Amino acid sequence: MKVLVADRFEQSGLDGLRRGGCDVVYQPELTGDALRDAIVATEAEVLVVRGTDVRGAIFRAGSLALIVRAGAGYNTIDVEEASRRGIYVANCPGKNAVAVSELAFGLMLALDRRLPDNVSDLRVGQWNKTEYSKARGLFGRTLGLLGYGHIGQEMAARARAFGMPVVVWSRRFSNNAAPDPASIGVEIVRRPQEVAERCDVLSVHLALTPETRGLVDGSVLGRMKAGSYFINTARTELVDQAALERAVLDLQLRVGLDVFPSEPAEGSGLFRPPLLSLPNVYGTHHIGASTVQAQEAIADEAVRIVTTYKNTGHVPNVVNLAQTTPATARLVVRHVDRPGVLAHILDLLRAADINVQEMDNIIFKGANAAVAHINLDRAPSDTLLEEIKSGDRHILAAHLVTL
Repeated sequence: MKVLVADRFEQSGLDGLRRGGCDVVYQPELTGDALRDAIVATEAEVLVVRGTDVRGAIFRAGSLALIVRAGAGYNTIDVEEASRRGIYVANCPGKNAVAVSELAFGLMLALDRRLPDNVSDLRVGQWNKTEYSKARGLFGRTLGLLGYGHIGQEMAARARAFGMPVVVWSRRFSNNAAPDPASIGVEIVRRPQEVAERCDVLSVHLALTPETRGLVDGSVLGRMKAGSYFINTARTELVDQAALERAVLDLQLRVGLDVFPSEPAEGSGLFRPPLLSLPNVYGTHHIGASTVQAQEAIADEAVRIVTTYKNTGHVPNVVNLAQTTPATARLVVRHVDRPGVLAHILDLLRAADINVQEMDNIIFKGANAAVAHINLDRAPSDTLLEEIKSGDRHILAAHLVTL
């Protein structure tokens, strides 16, 4: 299997792919037309990327079957276009959770102790113990989390070690019955605004979706206590930047950011985000997932995805398979395990313009008989069902189930 790795990738991952029997082409600087041309030239079936955009004509190039995002999010990949073309998209969720939570806590401590300002003064020969002895401390202060996926859960674990109560809003608890708070050690609330009202530190750990874009707006930030802390190590698009600027000025928020609007595409260069000109705003260089531990864990997971697909045809962590299908009926057929039985059934369904949405064929012990489950977009008529039953002597029984 030909694998094109078109982004920076750990050597351990490249070695793992090769040990798994993959023919690996490593060209980490590819983007746009160059990426499209490389997919065609290499005849790659699998594409592995990190932050590279995969959109448009790239999907029409070559014979791609699987795109692996070597990271948690996949907003840089046009998943809808991939789905239209039957291309799997998979990611590596949770593998950078520890790294991101460590940075978020680093920012939290930096805000509380004003560590960058301490260092800056010392470097110019200024001693100011009186000023920098005014930290509030984190023990007993409430950590508010927006999002309770892998990273949010790692945040809660670290908060417990710091003696910080945790209050959480999560979409997973909004759409489903919330667990007993005692069982997960956090308090769950119904709205993001309630988290903002209750917490001393608000940290954002949400995936970027149409529903979460701009979710942290003035109605959330305006509920925070004066002088409290706000941290975003997730996505800049989750936060209304104008509302954040107002909250810094009006509420004297202390802010720690690892993500910014219009970040440079290159690894280094001039960059002056306006928010960093405000008092008590600290920033890092979008490095949340960038630890050796995290990158090696992500590389290992990417290797697992590719080799599982190569060896079994199944894709772990696939993000673009339908959770439900338009199927309204299931045809259940018990049959002798012989060639042509399924072909007979499918030919009759095709002739009746009935579409198969999903199917499987399970073999009984001894491999003499099998049962096929065929999900259909509409139920066949009684006449067609009888034709299916009687048209092949190897069919033992058939019946319909309404879905």
